[in-house]
Amino acid sequence: MAMKIRLARGGSKKRPFYRIVAADSRMPRDGRFIEKLGTYNPLLPKDSEDRVKMDIDKIKAWLDKGAQPTDRVSRFLEAAGVIEKKERSNPKKGTPGKAAQERAEARAAKAAEAAEADAAPAEEAAAENAE
Repeated sequence: MAMKIRLARGGSKKRPFYRIVAADSRMPRDGRFIEKLGTYNPLLPKDSEDRVKMDIDKIKAWLDKGAQPTDRVSRFLEAAGVIEKKERSNPKKGTPGKAAQERAEARAAKAAEAAEADAAPAEEAAAENAE
């Protein structure tokens, strides 16, 4: 049985609240779980102690049994010092999207045309003065 330590969503519409649970990976996200290991409330400020509550001993026991934490839960565990921090590489994170790149190219082309239009009368005047 493939075990996961993951988030199970609760709370009402637009008011999320998550339980950190140990569950079989084949079960639905909010469905059956084996044990509740903590809570996560994303609506609280990031520096609040109540934002993430975890039972570290239970989590360590599940990790020893072979349970795999999901990405979000592993970030919580890294912050708590339970597991080692992973090296993450996302080279495309800072690049703008396709539409934004097209707008930037159009803006650059428009600026180049304006610069050429401004430079053309100056070149003609310089050519006339040279004659």
